Amino acid sequence: MLLEPKHETIRIVWKDLETRRRYQIGQLSRNDDYQFSYGLEVMDAIKNGFKPLLAFDDLTKTYKSKVLFQSFASRLPDKKRKDIEDILKKYDVNSYDAFEMLKKSGARLPIDSLEFIDPILKDQTDVKRNFFLAGTRHYLGCEKSHDCYDSFEVTKGENLKLELEPENGHDQFAIKVLNLGNEHLGYIPRYYSEEVFKRIKNGNKYEISVKNSWKNNFCDECIFVTFYIQ
Repeated sequence: MLLEPKHETIRIVWKDLETRRRYQIGQLSRNDDYQFSYGLEVMDAIKNGFKPLLAFDDLTKTYKSKVLFQSFASRLPDKKRKDIEDILKKYDVNSYDAFEMLKKSGARLPIDSLEFIDPILKDQTDVKRNFFLAGTRHYLGCEKSHDCYDSFEVTKGENLKLELEPENGHDQFAIKVLNLGNEHLGYIPRYYSEEVFKRIKNGNKYEISVKNSWKNNFCDECIFVTFYIQ
């Protein structure tokens, strides 16, 4: 079961490469020590191909350590790298802090499909996050074709808008992302959708714009946005 967040929290997300659905498989927290435990979606993830992490083979255990678990720390760039200052600047981290680097960078590796997410908690105010839109490959017409170069036109800094989609059969908190011409670009990722959905429905103001975009042969993660909500 997920730990009740007390201080700093990171959710660990696994992506099914076949369906591209993301599952919150665990939680890493930092208080007096570091703690890791698996989450409620881990069993669904296992049914779809996820294998428990080698260092954490007991699904029911809460693991504790005085230092950041090596299996997570090893995903980060060495702090002795010559270009470490540029890396810190890229992820808006003031000084080398492995926990913050996991949270800000996502710590994705080509050898697996894990990602470390800074969650939006219920008591947080004025939330700002940067993330890739979900489902872009499908909604931009690249599902059956590798030619995505003419599929969309978005520009850095372009304002976008959100549309609640409670009738969505896969996620009752689904939120469509559209450009100002009402073209469907993708969705808010599932690990953010519930809290964002509730805030928008409550009338909270938000801003969302394109931070960057890439056109590639697969267009799986090609629209990177910056998002703010009260």
